[in-house]
Amino acid sequence: MFRMIRTVLAAMLASLILTLPVSAFNTNARSAFVVDLNTGTVLLNKDADTPLPPASMSKLMTLYIAFEALRDGRLNLDEKLPVSEHAMSYGGSTMFLDTTDRIRVEDLLRGIIVLSGNDACVVIAEALSPDGTEAGFARYMTQRAQKMGMTNSTFANANGWPAAGHRMSTRDLALLATRLIEDFPQYYPLFSEREFAFDGRAPQNVHNRNPLLGLNIGADGLKTGHTSEAGYGLVGSAKQGDRRIVFVISGLDSTRARAEESEAIVNWAFRQFVLRPIAKAGTVIAEADVWMGNVPRVGLTPAEDLSALMPALGGDAVEAEVVYMGPIEAPIAKGQEIARLILKPEGLDETSFPLVADRDVPAGGFVTRLKTAAITLLHRLEQGPEGAS
Repeated sequence: MFRMIRTVLAAMLASLILTLPVSAFNTNARSAFVVDLNTGTVLLNKDADTPLPPASMSKLMTLYIAFEALRDGRLNLDEKLPVSEHAMSYGGSTMFLDTTDRIRVEDLLRGIIVLSGNDACVVIAEALSPDGTEAGFARYMTQRAQKMGMTNSTFANANGWPAAGHRMSTRDLALLATRLIEDFPQYYPLFSEREFAFDGRAPQNVHNRNPLLGLNIGADGLKTGHTSEAGYGLVGSAKQGDRRIVFVISGLDSTRARAEESEAIVNWAFRQFVLRPIAKAGTVIAEADVWMGNVPRVGLTPAEDLSALMPALGGDAVEAEVVYMGPIEAPIAKGQEIARLILKPEGLDETSFPLVADRDVPAGGFVTRLKTAAITLLHRLEQGPEGAS
């Protein structure tokens, strides 16, 4: 009796009217992912689920775990941590720490974010590791990432140093960046710091490598990465007006290419897409059939005002349909989610929003049930044996 019902909306949302398709961004990155955080709309996906060497971009996972420890009281910003010989042994981008140091957690975090300190990552890792080692922390990073939905991420160390099996996908990095922004707004401003001169011992390493900071395009994070194996990459975020995007690019061949590609992606994402109103909360946009209720149909309305991201050069039109498993059995409560609105902007992935009942629908009485049973029986007789199977 119950079946998936799809209703195409023609008038309310001006569906099936031709809109101009958005021009895809032609990136030179090995892998790329761009998402609009307001709507969850994926704007660009190029091999985004392929696990690749993430280089220093994987430091974001170490930072996320450190922020969790601060939130839970297992670390505090003024606490001073010792530096092991293992931490001191790392080359590449460092804070030039040594075993005589005891470093404040806040300085270590800024050293990771602004200076990309490999040694600082290991100091944090050894402090939070289940067994006190960087390897143990890397295993925990992998477990935590899997629980967060980053299914294409595995870690061999805390800082992205080239190692077999140390991999992340660009989609996973975008998810991680989103979680950092949303879960830890109190620490996110650290990512927009452009300079950190840690006690003057490394004057050649004081500047943030993010090429977008200071360009006045809304960029405020997050992390660059580079190794010969990974190429040049960036996990970035920018906010203009009420919109925020997160993007990840990986595998470019120079710092210049990374800078140019990143700026172009931000400009494209904000200029080629706009947020348009679709329907206001409480507005009935369709009706659903009711089973065994005191009325035959119930209105479907958004629980909150709806907006959708659409190509800026198109019209206000969008193809839409309502999907639900129906008829919906009574009783139904006002505000109960009973359907989904599927929007299909031209050239973009479809998006889905919940629709709720606009009123209470009590179960029908004896006469209603008798009538429904009779109609059902007649319908089955008309279908014959095959239709009733």
